[in-house]
Amino acid sequence: MATILIVDDDPALRDGLAETVTDLGHTPLPAASGTEALARLQDSPVAAVLLDLRMPGDLDGLSTLERICGLPDRPPVTVLTAFASPANTIEAMRLGAHDHLTKPVGRADLAAAIEAMLRTVRTEEAAPPAQSGHPVLVGSSEGMRRVQKTIGLVADTDSTVLVQGETGTGKEEVARALHAYSRRRARPFVPVNCAAVPGDLLESELFGHVRGAFGGAAADRAGAFHLAEGGTLFLDEIGDMPAAMQAKILRVIQDCVVTPLGGRPGRVDVRLVAATHRDLPALVAEGRFRADLYYRLNVVPIALPPLRERLADIVPLAEHFLLRSGKRLSRGAASRLLAHDWPGNVRELRNVVERAGVLVRGGMIAADDLGLPSDRPDRRPGEAPPPDWLSGDLPGAVARLERTMIAAALREADGNRARAARRLGIQRQLLYAKIERYGLGAPGVGLSADTTADVGNPDASEAPDAG
Repeated sequence: MATILIVDDDPALRDGLAETVTDLGHTPLPAASGTEALARLQDSPVAAVLLDLRMPGDLDGLSTLERICGLPDRPPVTVLTAFASPANTIEAMRLGAHDHLTKPVGRADLAAAIEAMLRTVRTEEAAPPAQSGHPVLVGSSEGMRRVQKTIGLVADTDSTVLVQGETGTGKEEVARALHAYSRRRARPFVPVNCAAVPGDLLESELFGHVRGAFGGAAADRAGAFHLAEGGTLFLDEIGDMPAAMQAKILRVIQDCVVTPLGGRPGRVDVRLVAATHRDLPALVAEGRFRADLYYRLNVVPIALPPLRERLADIVPLAEHFLLRSGKRLSRGAASRLLAHDWPGNVRELRNVVERAGVLVRGGMIAADDLGLPSDRPDRRPGEAPPPDWLSGDLPGAVARLERTMIAAALREADGNRARAARRLGIQRQLLYAKIERYGLGAPGVGLSADTTADVGNPDASEAPDAG
């Protein structure tokens, strides 16, 4: 049972709402004006508020709402009005209303509104405080651990780094981390998106120009290489760089000398980090990217895994993106995030959770608040739905993850168990046992008829498995 403050200047409507609130098992607390409502809030604990929009006196509904939302421990407020308009709806939600309903409000709608407000109160009380600190690159999955270790090993060197990964995986964040942890951190970090600058302007963007070098060059302009002097130059989407610029960039990397358009050559001290979502070896084979430039860039390669391969990182990333909003994920929301394929990778995840953080009034985000499908639209007929990763006990969750990883490894190895075992980092005999335990050897799973024909015995020299 909860105490519901009902604020309405019409006695008949106020009494009707109070009767319904009582029938729903709660205690109504009536107030005939905004001033009386604020006094009631000072005197009695209130779980939620039903507030009329149009009231006479100094405090109308919106003014009362603003005062209530300014209280330290404010209860959620649903605004009721018979005169809904785009303006007062937007203003009520902007000021902090939990919801905005049009009179007359049916019993079912009123019950749903009260339950939603009370659910908000319960989840806010149950939610643990948000963590304040966070690493530069969020993630504890094996793929991200490899990335973090590589950053640590090469950050203080001047070696050129090539970051490769799908769109939205966070390639610029890797470049920024390389700079932040290097001895060059006090000098500039200069990013240039090679795909966003027209080809005829890219040379000036990178190398600069002197006054009169071309029509419209009214003054000297420093290029990105000079702006990054002593620091780090990040060339994003270098796979989209025109062929003519590829040759000039190659010469700069080799000689550390930059020549502005119309100017004289000069040495630069810049650490170069390049990134692309394209398959550069394939572009080299097609003659669309210079092989010599690829080898110059690929001194230290860093491959960023897509988010769908970073299951352990999805929820920590989502919570990191929600830090500013102070919102938390419900268990159902976390499961919905884990079930999604994330074609847009980390960028898509950030957009989804930040949108939910803005639009959800309460402190807890539910699965339906994310706007993600509960099932993949491209799921094949007969394909099993995604597991609810966070349901049940810990052994059950570990078993679900283990089965999923083994099935994925078998698919990637075309059913070859020895290759799958190496991919998983376990002995082949242990894999056989787990295949039998999880029923993955049944017809249709994709195991090859000869599972070890193309490999030797990788377990012959290994110690017996302890697991």
